[in-house]
Amino acid sequence: MRLAALHLRVADPAGLAEFYRHALGMASRRDGANWRVGYPGRGAEILLQPGGGGYVADRGQRYCKIGITLPDVDRAADGLRQRGVKVSQPAQFLDIGYMCHLTDPEGFAIELLQHDFECNRPNADPVQAPFDRACLGQITLRSGDIQAEDAICRSLGMRLLSIQDVAPHGFDLHFYAFTQERPPSPDLWAVGNREWLWRRPYTTLEFQHIPGAAIVPTPDLRGIGIEGLTEPVRAAHGTVFVPA
Repeated sequence: MRLAALHLRVADPAGLAEFYRHALGMASRRDGANWRVGYPGRGAEILLQPGGGGYVADRGQRYCKIGITLPDVDRAADGLRQRGVKVSQPAQFLDIGYMCHLTDPEGFAIELLQHDFECNRPNADPVQAPFDRACLGQITLRSGDIQAEDAICRSLGMRLLSIQDVAPHGFDLHFYAFTQERPPSPDLWAVGNREWLWRRPYTTLEFQHIPGAAIVPTPDLRGIGIEGLTEPVRAAHGTVFVPA
């Protein structure tokens, strides 16, 4: 099984697909009334469906962001600015990772997350394009009840790969994937596992766990496609896992 697609309802699927292609280096293709965008490899695609518009990010909503993992965040951020895209200044965030943030033209949040911490980054390949070796690394959902999420993920056959404490911001992070791999350290809280996690060539499901928070559904999150799933599975806060 594999996390195969994030289904989002948007106002202009063709226009948004062009942004992901031109700015973020994804391939795009039409799929009926929808558009699909993504990177080569085992990572998930984004399925852009018509009928949306007016999306506003809100910390109380289920959907949070996507994370794109890649070798050199500084080069990617510079390339985006050259294309007129507003992006935050890359920085090491606690002991989580070296990252920056932007939003797409319809307001959906995107995180660029480097394979290596700021202090460990190797010299960049001067020939490589900024989004070569990029992967849709995370689909991030918010949750107030990680035990319920854990039960659903494990019932589907997903493995918990990492837990990360972000106490200064009032949440912790939990990462699940369809994989037989195990992180280098059996301690899932270990900081040493994190750069390993950012280099995985597949998509993880990340829960931003805000203990006890009342999370509401995001209407424009239409589902998460899972390759190998035979029938829809309803998770928390209106999220539906669907066959891909």
